[in-house]
Amino acid sequence: LVGADTTMLPGIAPETPGLSDGAGALELLYASFPVSPVSTFPSLCCAAADGDKTDRVSRLPEDVLRRVVSLLPAKDGARTTVLSSRWRGLWHSAPLVLVDTHLLPGGAAGVRPARARAGAVSRFVSAALEAHPGPFPFASFTCSFLDGAHRRVLARWFQLLATKGVKQLIFANRPAPLPGLRLPSSLFSCPYLRRLWICAWVFPETATLPRGAGFPNLRELVLGRTVMEDKDLEFVLGVSPVLEILVVAGSETRLHACLASPSLRCAQLCLSALDEVAVVDAPSLERLFLISGMTKMSTTVKIGHAPKLRLLGYLEPGMHIMQIGNTIIKAGTKASASTTVSSVQMLALQLHFGVPGEIKMLPSFLRCFPSVETLIVQSMDTSGPATKLSVKFRQGTSPIECVQSQLKTLFFRELQGHRGEFHFLTFIAENAQKLERMYIWVKEDLSYPAKVSMGAKLRALESANWASRDCKMLFRTSKFPGGGTPFNLAMGVDLSFADPFFCH
Repeated sequence: LVGADTTMLPGIAPETPGLSDGAGALELLYASFPVSPVSTFPSLCCAAADGDKTDRVSRLPEDVLRRVVSLLPAKDGARTTVLSSRWRGLWHSAPLVLVDTHLLPGGAAGVRPARARAGAVSRFVSAALEAHPGPFPFASFTCSFLDGAHRRVLARWFQLLATKGVKQLIFANRPAPLPGLRLPSSLFSCPYLRRLWICAWVFPETATLPRGAGFPNLRELVLGRTVMEDKDLEFVLGVSPVLEILVVAGSETRLHACLASPSLRCAQLCLSALDEVAVVDAPSLERLFLISGMTKMSTTVKIGHAPKLRLLGYLEPGMHIMQIGNTIIKAGTKASASTTVSSVQMLALQLHFGVPGEIKMLPSFLRCFPSVETLIVQSMDTSGPATKLSVKFRQGTSPIECVQSQLKTLFFRELQGHRGEFHFLTFIAENAQKLERMYIWVKEDLSYPAKVSMGAKLRALESANWASRDCKMLFRTSKFPGGGTPFNLAMGVDLSFADPFFCH
């Protein structure tokens, strides 16, 4: 028995907001917006040495001065034109980073100003887009109030961004998409875009877009609380030949998400109403995240051609209907070449251990992924009496390949003391021959009698007949009351970050 550390692990994200909270998806996105390459905090100053008031900065080479201006917020960069004749033309010749929050007092990101102030910000944005020839390496518009009266302004913005070479664009409107206010079709005429975040908008009518519309250089696309249809998502994937990262968060419409892309490496579908997620043909896909909200609905998850899929979660046996190839996975389904995805090495599950149907499905879900080395199981709050089906799971389950011969690490979150949880943990302990670590997070807000009972059960687990004699069991107290799902959108799409489920 190793480690009774009850401190919170650094870097774990706050619990995922629920779909029933209309602002939840936007809050998740606002917290994950890409960081601007410029800051409002540093200041440029010339400190005179020993009374020497010579302007040495202006004597720097022009390309250095242009670089200095490009690292200033837009309003500060524009002000340099009045310093001297040496600076007058630099702002227009330097790439411009345009962030509307920098135009607010203090430049605080995420602040939503009053309508009058937002109008002034929008007018400055229009003036900057008209006056500056570009290019725009980074543009972020998150504090404007745009409604039906601003259709022409909006269309002009995208026309200018397209012609002046915007590369990264964040565009978030009001907390909810306005009925009938669509993004301009000129959005699809931005050939240099590499990263695009669209939040709280109605998607353009893709069926009417001109031939050749698309994103030839787009690598990252985030759609937050967006009104769109199935065909719109399929269209975007079809006209984005090098897209690597796709996020759909808080979709305002029920979707059949069909993933067919030769370049897609990471897909996050979170806090959205999904009838179906179908990985049809994604030869480069490495990560698939399905983060549910509090509103539960049945979702069919189809895994077709995805030979590089390594990370998958959170699957929910009580909500997700698994289909691999042409086979729908049911309780008792036996493993075969047609019912397994052998590439998955990290799998995350959410389970209600007091719900019989989910316990029955658990072995079948595990058999679908015979190569899993890291398993994350989150125990969800369950109302009603405990079930006895967990005993049958422990005693009568036929061999599960990943448990017996591959599993090295188990992370069990929100241990609540249900009998089914301990039967599952004991099953893993007695069958996982290569298990090296078993991490257990105990639910924080348990009553005193529940904690006493928990201690007795944990001691019994420690004395079980472990298949791996070298396995270490580590305990921590959870910091996620209510069973929140630790997840960070930005880390999930960062392909260099090996632990997107925040296990450690």
